[in-house]
Amino acid sequence: MDHEYYMKQALALAEKAIGYTSPNPMVGAVVVKDNKIVGQGYHQSFGQPHAEVNALNDAGTQAKGARLYVNLEPCNHTGKTPPCTHAILESGISTVVMAMTDPNPNVAGKGGQFLKEKGLSVISGVCEKEAKFLNQAFYKFIQTGIPFVTMKYAATMDGKIATQTGDARWISNETSRHYVHQMRHANDAILVGIGTVNNDNPSLTTRLPEKQGKDPVRIIVDTHLKINPQAKVLTQKSGAKTILACAADVSKKRAHLYQSQQVQILPIELQKKRVDLGSLMTALGRMNITSVLIEGGSQIHSSAIQAGIVDQVCCFIAPKILGGDGYPVCHGDAPLEMQYAQSVNNIRIKRFGDDIMIQGTLKAYD
Repeated sequence: MDHEYYMKQALALAEKAIGYTSPNPMVGAVVVKDNKIVGQGYHQSFGQPHAEVNALNDAGTQAKGARLYVNLEPCNHTGKTPPCTHAILESGISTVVMAMTDPNPNVAGKGGQFLKEKGLSVISGVCEKEAKFLNQAFYKFIQTGIPFVTMKYAATMDGKIATQTGDARWISNETSRHYVHQMRHANDAILVGIGTVNNDNPSLTTRLPEKQGKDPVRIIVDTHLKINPQAKVLTQKSGAKTILACAADVSKKRAHLYQSQQVQILPIELQKKRVDLGSLMTALGRMNITSVLIEGGSQIHSSAIQAGIVDQVCCFIAPKILGGDGYPVCHGDAPLEMQYAQSVNNIRIKRFGDDIMIQGTLKAYD
């Protein structure tokens, strides 16, 4: 029996739910009998049946004596849905193969232990690395209550994200930009600074073929609440709201200019006369925002790195050179010696036409 083969099928199913299950993890499951898949399913959205239940329902009576492959430990507690472990027992499954235990410190290992006590064979750790990568946002959030933060940018080969006039259209190619919209769909929220809004007037929505994606919550870091009331992020039609993160002492009169059903004013304490990004992440975590995609600009990038909130960097390098002044990826205070530069680990490289995407982590949650 090839446990890895069937677990990869479960992981592929789980990926179908990218962007739809937060704050729950993405989970897929397959039921295997006589080395054939007889049932499959995945957790399609928050509040809906879990992957195991969908796979068992698909298998029906063929689940008896079969193996269940699932990329996360089955739950043994009642939440939005009943415990999956009970459904597994009732189905007659004989063996459960899981990629990883539940990272929630309050429930980790309890599902697997319960099934063992009931006489089932339980195998853990199959494709564990892949499973943790898929659910890295959930992994961090469930342990810390703070969103998983990805810093994304597109740059020329000489490290510029815009010309000296602020023009950035387009550094990366269309294929890269399509992937970025997939990233927006996958994240709960997208964050930019007020400078980016003033310069580009972006929509910060997800634009995928046939309107397949969901819009992330838009977060604008605007210390003094100077955003144009007619900015697209405040006026466009969208299924997601816009949050204006500002200083707590901004006048109520000014704040009243922006408040609506689609706009939320979020006062945050200041650090060096700017919105403290660490405090902002804590506040977003309390709002059940599990993942944040930072898209700029230079000062926000620098502040995020220096504040230590960035978990992952996703850099698109385009085959272009400005050869002179322009906006750098980061602009702000930085270490004076290279030995204090932060290391990027777990490097993944992917090509989008002539663009190269370099992805890596600054932190690990394992």
